[in-house]
Amino acid sequence: MTVDLTCHPATPASAPWELKATVSPTRMGLRLVYALSGDIAGLRIPSATTPGQADGLWQHTCLEAFVAAEGDAAYREFNFSPSGQWAGYRFAGERQRDTSPAPDLPAPAMQFAITPTCLTLDVHLPLAALPSPAQHLALALCAVIEEHDGRLSYWALQHPQARPDFHHPAGHSLRLALPAN
Repeated sequence: MTVDLTCHPATPASAPWELKATVSPTRMGLRLVYALSGDIAGLRIPSATTPGQADGLWQHTCLEAFVAAEGDAAYREFNFSPSGQWAGYRFAGERQRDTSPAPDLPAPAMQFAITPTCLTLDVHLPLAALPSPAQHLALALCAVIEEHDGRLSYWALQHPQARPDFHHPAGHSLRLALPAN
């Protein structure tokens, strides 16, 4: 399934970009492919670095996914940077970080490709990274795009608030069934 992400009207981009995401559930997890088309030279893209976990990725160009078991207030947030870094967080409810002891979320497999007209991320989230047990998921697919002048625009499937808020439950609007094992 391919969907369009739109720029929040309170944070307009200075260039006409198009952002699409393709979501594919698999028996092994969830595959997400983001494709940002336009003049990529106008973006500030973090330099490649050693892949691994890092905080604060959302402060720069970053692609994101919020994943919940359908009907559950708890959710997971994933951030993917073109640098190769990523972050995974657990939340018990809207903006209520779950810091209880639990196994670390497994690393996603990520591949970025950048051309003058397209930035593409192909990411696989392993089943163990997704809410468990979950057969039906509610997702919010989002992005923070940073331009060369530092301007940030916020992109999502749906913008339920006057200000950008990827954590708002109404933004988790994409419904998806995982294949039965």
